[in-house]
This record gives sequence, structure tokens and C-alpha cells, in this order.
Amino acid sequence: MSSLCDACFPALPKPVKEIVAHQSLYRKYRSQTFSDLIGQDHVVRTIQNGIASGRIAHSYLFTGPRGTGKTSTARLLAKALCCENGPIGEPDNTCEICLSITQGSCVDVIEMDAASESGVSEVREQIVEVVEYRPMLCRYKVFIIDEVHDLSNKAFDALLKTIEEPPDHIIFILATTEFNKVPPTIRSRCQKFEFHRASMQDLVTRLSYVAEAEGVQVEPTALSALARMADGGYRDALTLLEQAIVTSGGTITLDHVYDQLGLVSEEVTDAILLAIKEVDVPKIMELLGEVARLGRDPRALLESMMYRLSDLTRASYQVAIGSQDAATEAAMHETAARIGRETLLRIRGEIAEAHKLIRDISLPRLWLEAEIIRIATAPEKLERQNASPRQPQAAAPVPKVAETKPKPAQDNAPLPKEFWPQALKAIMTVSKTLGMKLAGSKLVVDEPNRIAVEFSMESFYEWVREKPAVQKEMVRIVSELKGRPCTVELVLRKDEGFAPNSEAVELPAEGQRLEQLAREVFGA
Repeated sequence: MSSLCDACFPALPKPVKEIVAHQSLYRKYRSQTFSDLIGQDHVVRTIQNGIASGRIAHSYLFTGPRGTGKTSTARLLAKALCCENGPIGEPDNTCEICLSITQGSCVDVIEMDAASESGVSEVREQIVEVVEYRPMLCRYKVFIIDEVHDLSNKAFDALLKTIEEPPDHIIFILATTEFNKVPPTIRSRCQKFEFHRASMQDLVTRLSYVAEAEGVQVEPTALSALARMADGGYRDALTLLEQAIVTSGGTITLDHVYDQLGLVSEEVTDAILLAIKEVDVPKIMELLGEVARLGRDPRALLESMMYRLSDLTRASYQVAIGSQDAATEAAMHETAARIGRETLLRIRGEIAEAHKLIRDISLPRLWLEAEIIRIATAPEKLERQNASPRQPQAAAPVPKVAETKPKPAQDNAPLPKEFWPQALKAIMTVSKTLGMKLAGSKLVVDEPNRIAVEFSMESFYEWVREKPAVQKEMVRIVSELKGRPCTVELVLRKDEGFAPNSEAVELPAEGQRLEQLAREVFGA
């Protein structure tokens, strides 16, 4: 046997390296004690006081935004109630029961996701038919139902009687992000706890702690940017930090965070806002072109401008922003002072309106360029209108027609080809939103006392039709341009025609208009 070569025998397989599953940061750093739960002191204090005094409710309802610690608190409450040394205000996390709850293997703590198990059959099988059995190891049998608002009506009905009069060994903990969708019959039988969004300072503190524990170098400004993008959610903040760690390969900088999130830097945003303030159209087009070359989405640009305008508004009114170093805060105050409070508020309202409208635009980049130029040049238009308010009326051909015609009231209206663009221009100066809804419309009927406006998009048609105040403003503008009381019909374009879908919009006549209508109908 020793003379045989090794080639006579097949090679033995090499030992396979054990694969260890990666654990996300928000799971790895989930709060394991009440003292580690940040930003929810009011909830922790009430729960601990209830446990200390022996006033343990049979059902709890945790409500609040996503990523604020509702499920973590539910598990902590289950630990505190079932701990071998409990019920206790702070679980020890060393006994067998606490460790099993942390690992998710405790047989007496049942977690149910109502988003995927919303039917009445799941509720009956996992809850109603199980509550009569006493817990096997723990002091209580705890049911944690996450996103409880997703349960069907029948499932809520099946759960109602059990929640109303459960056995002494049963505890229900319900968590939801949409409190209004939970039936009042369920809400009235639970102790409600509202979870708050995290403050900027709390988020920055938590991110800094996690980054240090992971051995990652992060710039303070980058931490502030991640905290701002998380919008008060701890889970979102840790997810963004984890993504930054994976993609950076080294120190996480502010520029890297902007590239990762697809946002626009504060320097570029400030430059655009200052160009709007100074009505520097070439500069605006140059900056927007640079943003487009970086591959930033127009919607992301608007979001960056909204975040920056919010910070600048706070700085202008001396409201604390939080987690800003002295140099950054000083630069922000300087920029806010250069733009001015009035301009800040005006631009903020215009950008918010553009952010709402851009989702319906087919060419968002070009539209956004035109929209920002319009925002920048709007003050000049207002100044010209205030300087010569009667100039448009003097330029109109109405007086000449009135001198040559015996009935000026019927002939001083603009020609059909000229009237609707002129009316759209007047509407745009009063309401930009209404002007956008009417941008693709056309005039299909133009009579002395009546016009019909045809919409090609049903959503715009319904938007105008459901707003009486908007219709009233349209009637006023059209009547002023025609020089007589006029009705406006809203028409939705269809293959068979528009007549069955038209709706008339008319103001009640009064005063001189009523007298004029009476003379036209009944004669002098």
C-alpha cells in the first residue's frame, strides 16, 4: 500500500469555512435595556412606574413613526415582565428567559406581523385558540402584534373579545404606525403610548456611538447630514450609516454622504438660492446644468433645497438647529441674512409647490429650470405691475373698438385666438397652481357670455371641479377680461365629445351686473 501513489486516491475535500451571517447595524445595536432606549423617556418612565406599583395592563398600544423603537420597547417590556427576577423595571439580560427573548426563541413570547398575517384564520390559530393555555416557562404569555392596523376587520372582530377579557396570564402589546386605522373598540381597551421622532442631537449621539463601536471614522458634518436625512428615525439613521460604511472604504466625508444619497451639497444649494435672490438667470442655468451633469435627479434637487431652506429659516429666526459646529452655524446665519426673511419664505413656498407638481411633469429637468427662473424673476414682474397697474388695460385694443361700435359691451372682448392665452397669463399671476392645471387646456367655446375650457387630463379636470373657490376666481378673471358677466364651463375631452361632461361655473349676479343682465334680457 505504501508504494501506491497519492494519485490512486481521490483528493479529500478541503474544509469549508464557516459562513457567518451579517447582522445589520439596526439589529446589532437594538436597545436591550430601558436605559439604552433614547428619546422615549416618557414611555420608559410610565412603564417602569406601572411595573413598580404592580399596575400591569393586559394590553398596550404603541404608536408612532417608523424606526422610533416600538418593537424594541415591546421586547423590553416582555423581558421586564417575564424576567426570572421580575417583574422588574430593568431586565437583567442574564437569565435564561431574557436571553431567549433577545434571541427570539422564547416559546411564551409570540411575535406576529400583521402586515403578512392579517386574516381572521391567522388570528384564531395563533392567538384565540392559544390564550387558554398557560405559559410553559415564563410568568406571562406575551403576544406582540406589529403593524396591527393591517389586520382585517374580521380579524379585529375575532381579537376584540380576547383583548377585552383576557386570562390573567396573557399580555398583548400592539404596535402601529397608523393609529387612526386601529378600530376604536381596540384602542379603548389598550394603554396608549406615543413614540416621538428623535431629535437631531439624539440621532447624532447615537450615530457617533455606533461609528466608534464599529471603528469607523466619520466627519461631524457627515453625521449631521445622515441624521437630517433620517427624519427622526433611529433605524433609518443606522441604515444610512451602514450604507455609507460599505460604500466609503475609509473615512466617511460629507461629500460621500451627498453622493450616496444622491443629494446636492449645501454650497451648490446656497449658490442657487443666492442667484434666485439676485435674479441672476445665467448663474441659475449654469448651476442647474452642473447639478444635471452630476446625475442628480430634479426631485432630489428640490428636496435638498427644501431641507436647506428649512435650516436657513431657522437660522434667520434664531431657532436652534442642533448638532452644528460654530463655523457651519455662522455661515448659515450669513447666508440667511443675505437672502432675507421675506425672500426665504417666498422661495420656500414656491419650492414646496414645485415639489408637489414635479411628479406629473414629463420633462422634469427642463421644467425645473423654467420653474426656478420663474421664481427668480417673479419679484420683477410684481414691481412692474405695481409701478404701472393700468398699463395692460391701456395697451389693450378695447377703447378703439368701443369708439367704432355701437354696442361696446358685446364687442370689447379679445379675439378667440388671443383671449385664452391672455386669460391663462392673468390666472398664472393670481394662482400658479391653477395656471399649471390649465396649461394643457384649450378653449372650445367662446361666446360673449359663456366660454368652455376643455381638459385633456382627468386629474386636472377633477382638481378644478372640486374647488369652488378656484372656479369663482376663474369666473372673476374671465368676466373682467370680457367686460361682462360670463360663465365658465369645465369640459373633459372624450372621443364622443365633451358636452355630456361639461359643468357650468357661474357666480350669482348682483349690483350693476344684475342690472346689466336684466337690461339685456328684458330690454331697456
